[in-house]
Amino acid sequence: MKAVVFEKYGGPEVLQIRDVEKPTPKENEVLIKIQATSVCAADWRMRKASPFLVRLMMGLRRPTKINILGFDLAGEIEAVGANVTKFKVGDQVFGGAGFNFGAYAEYICISEDSTLTTKPENMTFAEAATVPVGGDTAIYFMKHQGNIQPGQKVLIYGASSSVGTFSIQVAKHFGAEVTAVCSAANHDLVKSLGADKVIDYKTEDFTKSGETYDVVFDAVGKLSVSNSMKTLKEEGIFLDSVGMLRRSIRGKFATIRSSKKVMGGSALELIEDLVYLRELIEAGKLKAVIDRTYPLEEIVEAHRYVDTGRKKGNVAITLDHL
Repeated sequence: MKAVVFEKYGGPEVLQIRDVEKPTPKENEVLIKIQATSVCAADWRMRKASPFLVRLMMGLRRPTKINILGFDLAGEIEAVGANVTKFKVGDQVFGGAGFNFGAYAEYICISEDSTLTTKPENMTFAEAATVPVGGDTAIYFMKHQGNIQPGQKVLIYGASSSVGTFSIQVAKHFGAEVTAVCSAANHDLVKSLGADKVIDYKTEDFTKSGETYDVVFDAVGKLSVSNSMKTLKEEGIFLDSVGMLRRSIRGKFATIRSSKKVMGGSALELIEDLVYLRELIEAGKLKAVIDRTYPLEEIVEAHRYVDTGRKKGNVAITLDHL
């Protein structure tokens, strides 16, 4: 089968398409014929080995534990292991490959207990493949960390990103008043997703406006924690989607003698959240924003485009099985 292999860290050019052995499912695994995947943050961070912690996980000088990236996936189950009870051959599914990755390939074997469920009926494979990482992250921060309530004021910085576009919709579903911060070119997009107010980060500093919020969510990891804390109401929460060590330390200091909180970390892969996302999608309350779609053969170009930092929403990758 065809797969995208990388044997060293670096730019998009380290990704190479090669023939590898097609996997066979173990007793508790399903074999998925992948129809689509995406270029999500987990993929490019692993490719670049950024942050440095990636090297501790994958190998200091080169990736030795994983050589096929691809976290998000959507496809059809082609075979099941002897003990599998949750899925059957022919089921259309979407979900995450987990931190073993491997979705940049024509086939993948994963446990039936992975973050995997049936694909929304009203989504294409390409649309569904962009939901797991971005959507789960939005649910994690808006629901589990932020506990967004009706009537609260929520500011989302990096609102036109993958996580940002999903977060706008989730926050609106929970009844919040949403202020979206992004470039002027993306104002119409975020308004179409439900944003009540829009700020152009290039011309206006929201931390100096005098406006206060119940929740400030940094969806792209670029805000100053201390400055953002000044815009929070008492008991307000700053949500940090990146959660790097130095930012976490600054957050600890920023909350000393304060009722305000800083919460961050990596989103958990919860099957309940993926099922919840599917229900929202099928009810017409959540949609995926796809900027561009590339075939697997153009994976280098897809990563190169994501590296520009100009994508809106998501970049999908489709597979054409021969």
